[in-house]
Amino acid sequence: MLAALAGRSLGGLGSVGGLASTLLGGKTSSALYIDLMRSRTLSDRIIDHYDLQHVYHKRYRIETEKYLGHHTAIVEDKKSGVISITFTDTDPKRAQAITQSYLDELNKLLTHASTSSARREREFIEKRLVSVQAELLQAEKDLSEFSSVNTTLDIKEQTRAMVDAASKLQAELIVSESELDSLEQIYGNENIRVRATQARIASLKHELTKMSGSSTQPAENESKDGGAKNEEMYPSLRQIPRLAVPYANLYRNVRIQETVFELLSQQYEMARIEEAKDTPVVSVIDLPLIAEKKSFPPRTLMTLILIMFFMGVAFVYILNRHRWEQVSRNDPRKLLANEISSTFRAYIGRYLPLRRDAQ
Repeated sequence: MLAALAGRSLGGLGSVGGLASTLLGGKTSSALYIDLMRSRTLSDRIIDHYDLQHVYHKRYRIETEKYLGHHTAIVEDKKSGVISITFTDTDPKRAQAITQSYLDELNKLLTHASTSSARREREFIEKRLVSVQAELLQAEKDLSEFSSVNTTLDIKEQTRAMVDAASKLQAELIVSESELDSLEQIYGNENIRVRATQARIASLKHELTKMSGSSTQPAENESKDGGAKNEEMYPSLRQIPRLAVPYANLYRNVRIQETVFELLSQQYEMARIEEAKDTPVVSVIDLPLIAEKKSFPPRTLMTLILIMFFMGVAFVYILNRHRWEQVSRNDPRKLLANEISSTFRAYIGRYLPLRRDAQ
């Protein structure tokens, strides 16, 4: 790891970290990263961003891509999995910027082209979550409308409360009827206490009848949901069994949709976490640097070559001049050369004054 972290080079150079996969024994992604950086898509983005076709004076775009590829060196260390990127250019700042663009565009390309199973699962759950949420809202709306029309809050609790109330009324009715029998035997039918007891018994019977209701309702009093449009505060005892089935269906549908929505929400969060883990992100070890010295041409070598070249030229010139001076003046070759030289000098002498006058 230390050897990989220590690897760096001068000029426009960046290092892409593939340490984790190699150190953990997993399959390295270095080959994928290298192929992506050499792809036409990434090259086109860099060319368009820096207008390299105009900068390098290339007529065709394909020539610009070839030039960019020839000046880009991508080297992978097989042991550590580190990728080193070096870009060579006449401008050191542009070399640094283009090298950094390789890293940035690679990150964007990996994020955009990520086709992991976690991402597909997240997208599927996200769509399913939207539909389940709509179904849950509709189920809650249906239950709310049914309960509002039929004044049903909780069928079980309402049944228990109404049975208790009916039992009390029935007990009071039995007691009142027993009391009426004894009062009639003692005071007769015209007594005020007998009449009061009869009125109380009639009221109790009316309440029992009202509470019991009927098992069927006229067609015009039924709602669209199949429930009775009961104008009373609560449904009657005979209507509760009739309302229990649709109420239970609606309530069960709401609970099912709530359970599905909760499970999908949990899976959605887990899928997002897995997607964040699976999304490949390039780890940069060394950022690109601005070159401090030229990498080409090598100055020392070029100086030696030029010195040797001019020394060779001077040696050949001196040697030829010495041999030319040894040639006789009457030699036809020397005469022809002298004639050509004099003609050329005369032509130059006539041309230069005319040019000076024109200026």
